[in-house]
Formats: sequence, C-alpha cells, structure tokens
Amino acid sequence: MNAPVDIGSGPSDQAIPGPFVPFSRPTIEEDEICEVVDTLRSGQLTTGPKTARFEDQFRERFAAPAIAVNSATAGLHLAIAALDCESADEVIVPALTWASTANVVELSGARTVFADVDRETLCMDPLDVGRRITKRTRAIIPVHYAGQPVDLDTLRGIAAAHKVLCVEDAAHALGTEYRGVEIGATGEMVVFSFHPNKNITTGEGGMILCRDPARAARLRRLRFHGIERDAWARSQGGGSPVVDVREPGWKFNMLDIQAAIGLRQLPKLERFIAARAAQAERYRVALAHVPEVQPLGSVKYPARHAWHLFVVRLELEQLGCTRDEFVAAMFAEGVGCGVHYPALHLQSHYRKRYGYQLGMLPVAEDLGSRICSLPLYPSLAPEAQERVVAAVQRAVCRLKRRRT
Repeated sequence: MNAPVDIGSGPSDQAIPGPFVPFSRPTIEEDEICEVVDTLRSGQLTTGPKTARFEDQFRERFAAPAIAVNSATAGLHLAIAALDCESADEVIVPALTWASTANVVELSGARTVFADVDRETLCMDPLDVGRRITKRTRAIIPVHYAGQPVDLDTLRGIAAAHKVLCVEDAAHALGTEYRGVEIGATGEMVVFSFHPNKNITTGEGGMILCRDPARAARLRRLRFHGIERDAWARSQGGGSPVVDVREPGWKFNMLDIQAAIGLRQLPKLERFIAARAAQAERYRVALAHVPEVQPLGSVKYPARHAWHLFVVRLELEQLGCTRDEFVAAMFAEGVGCGVHYPALHLQSHYRKRYGYQLGMLPVAEDLGSRICSLPLYPSLAPEAQERVVAAVQRAVCRLKRRRT
C-alpha cells in the first residue's frame, strides 16, 4: 500500500471515484465451481459422499469426530440441546457476539447469562465469567472474536472447577492458534462457521468437533430428525428403508452441494489467511495516521490471528458523530462496512426477559456502540484497500468539519 492519501484541508464534495468496495466477498475459484457441477451431475445433492469426505478432512486435521451441519448456528443449537437443559439452568455467553450464540441457549429452554468482554480484544473476559458462574451454570460459550483466541486456559480452568462444559464458538477462528495449537485441536466441543464472509465457505454451513464419541453420535442423530442413519447411508447400506426416530431432532444436515465447495476451500486456508494478514498489516500502518479510527489490540498470550475481521474502534467524541453516521459516511464514499456487534444483552428480547439495562456490562456497551469492521477478504486488491483507507480519512475529515 502506498503512503496514506494526502487530503489537505478536507475532502471535496465528490466521493472517491471507482467501483464500490464491498465489506466482504467469498473467494470462489474454478475448482470449487467444477466440484459443484460434478455434484449436480451426480444426482446426489443432499447429504452424501462429499459431506462425508468434508467431515473426514476435519476429523483428520483435528483428530476428533466431525459433524457437518447447515450453519454454525445449527451446530451451536445442537451442542446446547444435547445438554438437556432445564428452565433453571444457565449458560454464560459474551455480551458482544452474534445473536445466535445466545439465541440457541434461549431455544434450549435454559437462561442466558451475559459476561463482559476485554476492552482491547473484545474476547470474553474470564474474570467476569468467574463472577457470574453459579451452581446452575451448565456451560460456557466463549467466542474467539474476529480471529483471535480467547484465554482458553483460564476459561477451561473455570469450567473444570465448576464441572461445566466449555463449548467454543469458533465461527471466526478456523486457522486461529492458541499457544501454538490450532483452535479445534483441543477442546470438548468446537463449532466452526462457513458463511460466505468466513475464512473458508460452503455458501452456508458449519462443523461441530466433539471429542466425546457418545455425545458425537447423539449430535449426528439430532442433526437429522433424531434418526440414527441419514438417507444416503440407508440407500447405500442395502438395509431396510424403514427408520426409527430415537428422539426428536432437527433437519440441520449439510448438503453435498455445500460440502463440494468446502472440499476445495479447506486446502486453501493458509493462502487465504496469509492474504488477510497482509491486508490487516497494511491497515495497521495506514491507520497509525488516523487517531480517530484505531484497530483492536492483540491478546497478551502467544496466538495466531486468523483475521476473519478487521475491527476498528471509533473515537466518537473526537469525530462528533455516532458509529452509524460513520458507517453511512463510508458507504457514501463507496465502501461497505460491517458492525460486529452491538451489545446483545440490550436487544429487546434480553431486556424484556432478564431486565438488562445500560451500565450492567459497560465494556460491551461502550465498544458495541463504537466499533465497525473494514473490508477484508483474500481478493481485496491493493488499489481497493487504498480506496478504503482514503475513504476513512475523508469520512473523518468530513465528520469533524461538520462539528465546526
């Protein structure tokens, strides 16, 4: 990336010329397309041999049973459902996360307990988890936020001391490492996401890693109506087509059309992360000249950042605007931004059910109102990234000038 754009005394009234820079774009190459076409021609579109091969890739990589599902939300839903929670049971989740992390707790019949996050990294704060855990706690769901790992040693220690399960929401963290070990290579249950904006994609999809064989077998059953064997396995096994519903389940299975993309994506993970890391470093260098827009900090323990997101904190007091106004200014400049995330405990359902109010989780509330995510994806060209930086600078100048 070139030196930051010199915008002089302020931006002109014209947006930076050039095509719109989206917040995210999946990297789909010819081999993914060919694999999907092969699937379409095979006649096996739903769960079948390619889903099994995709699961095998994860089983071999992480040395754990792997259960492919149609989204990470489905994976988390199954993981918590398998705990058979009762109405008084509690599950602790971070207050700054996507809705599904808490929604699956509500849908399981348990109660969601929110913990605050670290101000520098937005990962779950173990100290706050320790304050909120009770004899009713059944599980903790830490989120490896934006591609950085949570403090697993501390959180797993808390979970072990209280004899509760640690279910890792690793939707952001395929390729992340904690103390030299890849996320997913250890842990009781770990759930990955393959949404189009993630480090690899299957269009939509997710994967559960579960090291307890009996629990893994139950998760596999629950993802398909509570039936022991899926349709493809029955058709290939030569046995009776009659099924037995062992317990009520869901239809959360991954399709072979999805798995076909994933089979080609996973071997490219290192290339994708390397591209994201290089872009993140360019942003860091460029934004050192823009004190109103600051990247998040790094965790204090050895880690490898997978760079799912490049999140910045806005100094709103200096800008004289809200976060939404900054995002709107970026869109006006031809650049898409994301918001990951507003504080979840202040959403209507959680306010109404639990009585959450402003001031109860101060870090999540403060950061949830001032963060946004800049475009970051492997095919983001250097010229497009320069446009993003120039748009940031212009938006800052325009918003500050509006104050005077």
